[in-house]
Amino acid sequence: MLFDSFDLVSALATLAACLVSMALLLAVSQQLWQLRWTATRDKNCKLPMPKGSMGFPFIGETCHWLLQGSGFHASRRQKYGNVFKTHLLGRPLIRVTGAENVRKVLMGEHTLVTVDWPQSTSTLLGPNSLANSIGDIHRKRRKVFAKVFSHEALESYLPKIQQVIQESLRVWSSNPEPINVYRESQRLSFTMAVRVLLGFRVSEEEMRHLFSTFQDFVDNLFSLPIDLPFSGYRKGIRARDTLQKSIEKAIREKPLCSQGKDYSDALDVLMESAKENGTELTMQELKESTIELIFAAFATTASASTSLIMQLLRHPAVLERLREELRARGLLHNGCLCPEGELRLDTIVSLKYLDCVIKEVLRLFTPVSGAYRTAMQTFELDGVQIPKGWSVMYSIRDTHDTSAVFKDVDAFDPDRFSQERGEDKEGRFHYLPFGGGVRSCLGKQLATLFLRILAIELASTSRFELATRQFPRVVTVPVVHPVDGLKVKFYGLDSNQNEIMAKSEELLGATV
Repeated sequence: MLFDSFDLVSALATLAACLVSMALLLAVSQQLWQLRWTATRDKNCKLPMPKGSMGFPFIGETCHWLLQGSGFHASRRQKYGNVFKTHLLGRPLIRVTGAENVRKVLMGEHTLVTVDWPQSTSTLLGPNSLANSIGDIHRKRRKVFAKVFSHEALESYLPKIQQVIQESLRVWSSNPEPINVYRESQRLSFTMAVRVLLGFRVSEEEMRHLFSTFQDFVDNLFSLPIDLPFSGYRKGIRARDTLQKSIEKAIREKPLCSQGKDYSDALDVLMESAKENGTELTMQELKESTIELIFAAFATTASASTSLIMQLLRHPAVLERLREELRARGLLHNGCLCPEGELRLDTIVSLKYLDCVIKEVLRLFTPVSGAYRTAMQTFELDGVQIPKGWSVMYSIRDTHDTSAVFKDVDAFDPDRFSQERGEDKEGRFHYLPFGGGVRSCLGKQLATLFLRILAIELASTSRFELATRQFPRVVTVPVVHPVDGLKVKFYGLDSNQNEIMAKSEELLGATV
């Protein structure tokens, strides 16, 4: 018995010693990891390095970031200030918030900083993508892409975009069950990108397969760059390769499918613009450009569409003001868009309150957190040094959230963008949902056009209500979206503003 007791005490002592040793080893390795990055400061600069934590060896603070979402950045900003260092997704970076700090980064393109994405993102988008281009190559490619989003091109896309949105709303309204708005908005955005922007004619089965594959691609775009059989990175590579095969097939079949087409899609415009600028896009460049176009239209637009619908549900007075504006402009009469439901680009742009609503949605629920750069030389930011070679991530969302120019910053208040108040006019870099500088989002006009058409169709042809007892929590990784996708029941409206019965209810003889 005595020996048994001794063995137990000995085992516990050994276990305690092991735990203490492991804790000490972890503490020492973490300290050495921190010193390893502190040693990279530019010794020719007297300014200190940004404050912050580099987390654990190799994984850094990635786990904290994934678990805490936007709360991670808020807590670090509160502790270390608007410029702090961290280690995410396998690499060190300096996070930057605040209009003046962001302005310096954006205006320093090609002199202070250059484009830099996480390795996984860079690899999956491809070397020929606009996002990965730098210097003269970036300027030339941007010039080619610019025509895709010109006023003339947007006017050409408009009827097709409206048609895709109308078809989706009819499907949503005919469903007797609530829909998952975020998932269906992703499907809507993807359909718009594939059918309208790219002009691909694919079957519903092919569309479902492409949609599922593209979701795998997007879900792993910001994964840890560990190329193992079951890693997210490898899954993203497989999805990219599958997409490129399907896209190449669709591009080669495009001339046969274009006979009798009454408009030029974005891919047509892109290829024409490349020829006008003296270049011929290779098949690989076309495939990577196509994926980039879909991605630009997919992730951010779906997020913003979901946020728009959620805010219209939260603020019915805003929805009614939208309807009043449509009536005042002669666009809405007895629940129908007039004349004949067709919209013109100039008419849409002239709807001032609608413009304010879209801007406020993008301010409060900016889909993309920010973007990455690499310091080309050591420079000063907010009293600290940004050493040459370090990655810099400027935060759009945090800059919106902390900007002093916006009154009652957490409130949904479209009138802050009205001509009378014009809070966004007080500082150029306080409001930048599409970035700024030479790398500002080329597709911003297309994105806002899509959101405006969606808002018009929602205000004029649909009634919708929240299907849960309360609004869901919103998370920000990888983009802003409700945790449950936002469950909403949609009802169509006839010309007398009466609900159109879903087919299943009609067959059952139900009355509304």
